[in-house]
Amino acid sequence: MEIPLRQYWRLLVRYLKPQWPMALGLSVLLLSSIALQLVNPQLMRRFLDTAQAGGDAQVLLTTAALFLAVAVVHQVVSVAAIYVSENVAWTATNALRADVADHCLRLDLSFHNVHSPGEMIERLDGDVTALSNFFSQFVVRVLGNGLLLVGILALLTREDWRVGLTVSLFAVITVVALARLRNIAVPHWAAERQASAELFGFLEERLGGTEDIRANGAEAYVMRKFYRLMRTLLSRSLKAGLMVNILLNTMFVLFALGTAAAFGVGAWLFYAQVLTIGTVYIVFHYTNMLEQPIQQITRQLQDLQKAGAGIVRVEELLATQSRLQEAEGSVRLPRGPLAVQLEDVSFGYKEDGNSGNGQVVLRDVSFCLAPGSVLGLLGRTGSGKTTLTRLLFRFYDPDTGSIRLSGVGAGDAQFVDIRRAPLAELRQRVGMVTQSIQLFHASVRENLTFFDDRIPDERIVEVIESVGLGAWYGSLPQGLDTELESGGGGLSAGEAQLLAFARVFLQDPGLVILDEASSRLDPATEALIERAVDRLVADRTAIVIAHRLGTVQRADEIMILSEGHIVEFGSRVTLARNPDSHFHGLLEKGLQEVLA
Repeated sequence: MEIPLRQYWRLLVRYLKPQWPMALGLSVLLLSSIALQLVNPQLMRRFLDTAQAGGDAQVLLTTAALFLAVAVVHQVVSVAAIYVSENVAWTATNALRADVADHCLRLDLSFHNVHSPGEMIERLDGDVTALSNFFSQFVVRVLGNGLLLVGILALLTREDWRVGLTVSLFAVITVVALARLRNIAVPHWAAERQASAELFGFLEERLGGTEDIRANGAEAYVMRKFYRLMRTLLSRSLKAGLMVNILLNTMFVLFALGTAAAFGVGAWLFYAQVLTIGTVYIVFHYTNMLEQPIQQITRQLQDLQKAGAGIVRVEELLATQSRLQEAEGSVRLPRGPLAVQLEDVSFGYKEDGNSGNGQVVLRDVSFCLAPGSVLGLLGRTGSGKTTLTRLLFRFYDPDTGSIRLSGVGAGDAQFVDIRRAPLAELRQRVGMVTQSIQLFHASVRENLTFFDDRIPDERIVEVIESVGLGAWYGSLPQGLDTELESGGGGLSAGEAQLLAFARVFLQDPGLVILDEASSRLDPATEALIERAVDRLVADRTAIVIAHRLGTVQRADEIMILSEGHIVEFGSRVTLARNPDSHFHGLLEKGLQEVLA
């Protein structure tokens, strides 16, 4: 897998450009550190040549003091360079991580259906973290040691062109060899990162289902799969490490040959009385100094190979496009209750969870719902009820047909295809309460407003009390700042569902989709839920996936789905009075029995 250098450079520039003052300061520190490394050998040569010639002791003391001073200053500058580089690196990787997370959140459900949360965590955090060294140590080590290498070669050439030529040939051969080998491990590191992502995805899902796994005696199966994934990760890690060792061993062999050649030339020139003992020390010291930049560059190339795998996966993720194309223009949905119109809508899921050309879930669904009315949506499991609500949110686009929304008193010409409305606008005007309530490890305020600080606390408290949670709110030790447990721990099912109602009230949508909870609640909590539902559907258009007779009785219209088709649609009162209607039969048999 050949990764062009411009791909590395493009990513480096993109995330370092906003920090150019800090990067400029880092460059100054790097250049200063390099210059100081090259000064001390010159001072040592002066000391040796002066001592051999029987020079003044004061000159020797001054030279020694300068040597120590330069060494101390070099250490201070090196520490400052590392500190600045780490700040640059973390700022850059945090910006990259935020961009990747934001991009993933904007992808449609077809992407998230085929990528587990554990895999996404590994890709968002693990792959990006692997690039932190690329942004910090790569700049410090590779560029800095590259300049150091050039400086050493220049000084050796100044001492004697034959020494300089010998060491320069060695350096060129080494750099060319390493450059040709730099991508040898990239595909193996990419495979290792993928195996790691699969392992974390497996762990996340299984840890989340620990109770079910134990209850059904599936521990042995889970552990076998865990060991199999671990073996795969180990195998791929060993292959990647082997490729890296090829690179390291090549560097060691080349360095040994280069050092021998440099010493051979230095000895020959010394015996020919071309070089002094101090100059021979310079050759010795600078030749040894070459080990540092070459080793550091080699190690960074190893990390660059890991970064290359991370860059490929990160850019592949960023290149993934949502199947839902954002609408251009400024089409606005009206305030107040929305009219809903579906025309010849068909939709199917692929085997991988994507939409289109798979098993058809909805077939030629057409209906119109007046603004402010309540639709009771009935049907057995798998009839297409949930899929229909997902299309209204535009989690997917229909394969054929159209979905349009409009305001009170609007004619057909004023209906807006939801594909023309900005997604943020659409999802602000359409609200949902599901059976599964997702609460975050955050404050009550943040859970209800979804971290929107524009909503005043007075409005939040008013809504909490209006849904019947006033007593619960009064018991919170820190009011709206009270932290809730992730997943709703510490709350009853009724309290969690009422909090979901409060979220929708704060959103104030024109269309509400209510997937009625089927769990049985105590009478007092059930009464609170029913009052909340009544308030929620008042002055709004509502689509209720109904499981109980109480919810059906509040509906104005009834729609019954079966295998993706509308088998019945009409006024609830009219259908209930018609003994030949499907709805009349459901009422006779009992909804819970028939729709279970």
